[in-house]
Amino acid sequence: MSASDLIIDDRTSGTYRSNLGTKWRLVTDQVMGGISNGELTLDEHKGRICLRMLGDVSTENNGGFVQIALSLSEEDEFDATDYTGIEIEVAGNNEAYNIHIRTASLWFPWQSYRFTFQATTNWKIFRFPFTEIQPYKTRRRFQQHKLKRIGLVAIGRDFRADLCVASVKLYKE
Repeated sequence: MSASDLIIDDRTSGTYRSNLGTKWRLVTDQVMGGISNGELTLDEHKGRICLRMLGDVSTENNGGFVQIALSLSEEDEFDATDYTGIEIEVAGNNEAYNIHIRTASLWFPWQSYRFTFQATTNWKIFRFPFTEIQPYKTRRRFQQHKLKRIGLVAIGRDFRADLCVASVKLYKE
């Protein structure tokens, strides 16, 4: 970690609050009629304090996601212009998960900018440069200075989600 990195959450709060003061929350496809279910807990995995997202993702009823989401600011937008990308430290059940980033320029809830990663049973650090972010259902250019929310998402297929998050930060290179 560089001294110029911004720690979004390193789990030192002991609560659902991030280092930014905002709170993690669970969102499932039930908000749109799906039947996926999940829970967000404070936990420990292989000696590390973490947030744990557990759930069953179901594509029935046009559903298919379980997500833990964190607003980056109590205000309107978060300016990440000075940072290269996002870094996470996670462990899981050897399944593929996504990071979804929402910006102030996105209107519809299904729009986002995304990265995909494989969460192994051992702790692993992933770095995702903003220059490699993939737009999803939007043609709008990614705007680093207008970040709203980060989501860690189990999505798109029927499976059991089990994802532990030890840290989230913005990094500089």
